[in-house]
Amino acid sequence: MRFLKDIFHLFFPKTCLCCQEQLLRNEKVICLKCRYELPDTDFTEELDNKIEQTFFGRVPIAFATTLLLYKTKSKSQQLIYQLKYNNHQEIGVFLGKWLGNELNNSKRFNTVKPIDYIVPVPLHPKKFKTRGYNQLTTFGKSISEIINAIYIDNILIKKSLSDTQTLKQRFERWKNVREIFYLTDINIFENKHILLIDDVITTGATLEACALQLLQVKNIKISIATMAYTE
Repeated sequence: MRFLKDIFHLFFPKTCLCCQEQLLRNEKVICLKCRYELPDTDFTEELDNKIEQTFFGRVPIAFATTLLLYKTKSKSQQLIYQLKYNNHQEIGVFLGKWLGNELNNSKRFNTVKPIDYIVPVPLHPKKFKTRGYNQLTTFGKSISEIINAIYIDNILIKKSLSDTQTLKQRFERWKNVREIFYLTDINIFENKHILLIDDVITTGATLEACALQLLQVKNIKISIATMAYTE
């Protein structure tokens, strides 16, 4: 069996999804060089980090973190682009396991109530049909397996397509997203701690809108985790 794997690797080598160089046998998804060059934030252990500051005074958040700094033409942008638009689901697994292990090993994270459910920012059904997947699914499921939480994606729903958020100012973005999410069940999250996840956070408008919907639930606690953030 090992011989067959060696032959397969010889003729069908896997390449790094950042630099496109051939991966060594012990490398997965990205090469060690690119992994070393990824701009880690180390926010998981940082009290009052920039993600938590983003939501201060907007929505009550128990805990927030992100893995990477997102910059144009950076390796983090390359990874998330490959996951989001080229269906490289192995990136979601890679980032999810990375974050899950960070959370498990975090003294700060483990001082709060354990996570009960992981909830992704939802895609509109039309966009899901066009793309065929939500880029957050493998990310969220991989986190859930490590921290022993339940991944659930059919309670928080997006009900209308919004214009692209990329170039909008904060107030315009907020007006555009504040009423496009709803909950299909108002009771399932009662007395639970929810980890709300997204790929990239910029102003936080979308996550804020999702959190405000979730806050309709009695005694809910919300934390936030993303793959990356833009300064």
